[in-house]
Amino acid sequence: MGYCNAAPDDIGEGKPQPRNGQYDLAIVGSGSAAFATAIAATRAGASVVMVEEGLVGGTCVNVGCVPSKALLAAAEARHMALYGRFPGISTEAHGVDMPALIAGKESLVEMLRHEKYEDLADMYGFDILHGHGRFSADNTLSVEGAAVSAGHYVIATGAVPWVPPIPGIDQVHYLTSTTAMELDHVPVSLIVIGGNAVGLEQGQLFARLGSKVTVVEALARIAPFEEPEVSEALTGIFSDEGIGVEAGATVTKVLQEDGAVVVEINTPSGRRPLRSEALLVATGRRPNTSDLGLHAVGVRVGSRGEVIVDDELRTTNARMFAAGDVTGHPQFVYVAGLHGGIVAENALSGAHRRVDYRTLPRVTFTSPQIASVGMTDEEAVRSGVACECRVLSLANVPRAIVNRDTRGVAKIVAEHGTGRVLGIHLLADGAADAILAGVYALEANFTVEQLATVWTPYLTMAEAIKLTAQSFSRDVAALSCCAA
Repeated sequence: MGYCNAAPDDIGEGKPQPRNGQYDLAIVGSGSAAFATAIAATRAGASVVMVEEGLVGGTCVNVGCVPSKALLAAAEARHMALYGRFPGISTEAHGVDMPALIAGKESLVEMLRHEKYEDLADMYGFDILHGHGRFSADNTLSVEGAAVSAGHYVIATGAVPWVPPIPGIDQVHYLTSTTAMELDHVPVSLIVIGGNAVGLEQGQLFARLGSKVTVVEALARIAPFEEPEVSEALTGIFSDEGIGVEAGATVTKVLQEDGAVVVEINTPSGRRPLRSEALLVATGRRPNTSDLGLHAVGVRVGSRGEVIVDDELRTTNARMFAAGDVTGHPQFVYVAGLHGGIVAENALSGAHRRVDYRTLPRVTFTSPQIASVGMTDEEAVRSGVACECRVLSLANVPRAIVNRDTRGVAKIVAEHGTGRVLGIHLLADGAADAILAGVYALEANFTVEQLATVWTPYLTMAEAIKLTAQSFSRDVAALSCCAA
């Protein structure tokens, strides 16, 4: 008889010991990729050591996904209280106690760091050594002067905020995605350099906490790697919320002047200065490979500092693998997690597993959220695939109507002739959850006809996907609310 809640029978059965002073696997880093690697390896009976010079848990739990989404949820709650949209419901919101908000975020982070990282090391029985790890020419790892030897090594040191060489940037106080979440007050005004995921999320976060925010993006539109319809709709939403957008704007220099930060931008309409109390530089993250001694062991890195790996995540040193953000592959925690399991199998048993990104979803946690899977219209054309697309306003989606928030769009990219779904793109409240249906549709190689007729629960945001598929062959505005 099986039991649904039965615990795995390979946890806590004894700690695998290093043989002759050598571990089976040594991991540099302690984030999502590192822990996924360590758990998979110890479950396979391998002896594992992890090396970490900072906080255990890496980016996601300490300075990334968890704290940022906790603050975004708080900011959305305040925004909803300020701008109630339901008749008969009166709401109000007062000022923001930023120290209390940050303290609550820190408490949550600390709890998850213990429960989902530190405690798991004890549960699975692998060692964590605290200190800086650096490789030596004899293929050993030095940790604060002590040598660590292993059959295989995994580099999982993640990525760090990257600041471009803007003239004057070294002479002003600026925030990064990490330090912005440690502020003790809400800035009166804030300029955000960078209009991709992190800049958009944190820009809207501070706007909803009370800052006057302007987002500056060098490319022609914010969310520049999403569908243009998504970018256009989000620009309008930001405008409605009082968030300024300067797209196609190059930052020529920054300076401190009379207690303010001045950002000079060059736009299609000319040069002009922007002034604010605070500046947030959100121009992406670069792999963290400095001072690891990689050259000494023959591990190549690319122009952005990323560890060069093959399709099995093996580096140019046959005994060394890399996983997660440090590889320069898509910077999502679920990519790091998958990488970890793959490198553990490939290193320990020669499984030759590879990563398939065809149905990798991506999410930006603005409000409404951006969620996509598969090709964009432009990517399909660039790859030589003849395609056709449909774009649907959320004004046609019953869930959005009853929520009294029809801001957003859905778009499907399909192969011309066959109708095979190539990409699904959403800007909607709840898009991050709804996109899982899109992942499954692409995994199953659905056509738009199949997507238009598959079971879909009524009054869900996922219904936007089905309605967009239906729009390939009919006028969805002429359907009744729950017409199939």
